[in-house]
Amino acid sequence: MLTPAETGIVLLSLRVAALAVLCVLPFAVAAAYVLARAEFRGKVLFDAVVHLPLLLPPVLTGYVLLLLFGRQGAIGQWLEAWFGVSLAFRWTGAVLAAAVMAFPLFVRAIRLSIEAIPREVDEMASSLGARPWARFWQVILPLSGPGVLAGMTLAFAKALGEFGATITFVSNIPGETQTLSLAMHTLLQVPGGESGIARLAIVSVILAIGALLVSEWMARRSAYRRASE
Repeated sequence: MLTPAETGIVLLSLRVAALAVLCVLPFAVAAAYVLARAEFRGKVLFDAVVHLPLLLPPVLTGYVLLLLFGRQGAIGQWLEAWFGVSLAFRWTGAVLAAAVMAFPLFVRAIRLSIEAIPREVDEMASSLGARPWARFWQVILPLSGPGVLAGMTLAFAKALGEFGATITFVSNIPGETQTLSLAMHTLLQVPGGESGIARLAIVSVILAIGALLVSEWMARRSAYRRASE
């Protein structure tokens, strides 16, 4: 059984991971579509920027977020002055850190799904008079649904286990920013913390497997609906 403190950690982790996925979803779909279908100068550079969080050490990513979104950062000062929003050392900052780290995996899954759609489908829709925006919403996005679901699963799992960028940007504050991975890191340094680590590890595995099963079910349901139409 989880202790009340551990239950709070799990609930906070779920909230952070779910909000990270929801916040980054439209940006991931847009970036994936651009990388899969558009041709423009600087595409390689744009691709590198999208995947930069995967290439950099997570601690460095967290430090960059702190420089940009901290209370003295260029964006952080503006957010606090105009909207009263503070991200550094807050659970909302943990959402931002998790979203940034999950973004490249999300984009890659959706991009592969879009690239698997033959371009002839786009051309056929265009010949029938569909505008680019309509082609995206009515053709590309529905057909790439399984990739979007797979990306959501990957992003959720990554956000759930995010450590380096989170601890650098928002620290490890119990009840505020202490997610599953940060809590297990803390328990590693406490004598007799093995039982707590074991409980949290079991919960992490269950959540990851549950997310995968839900994604598979939704993907199969989506494929069934398309086949029956």
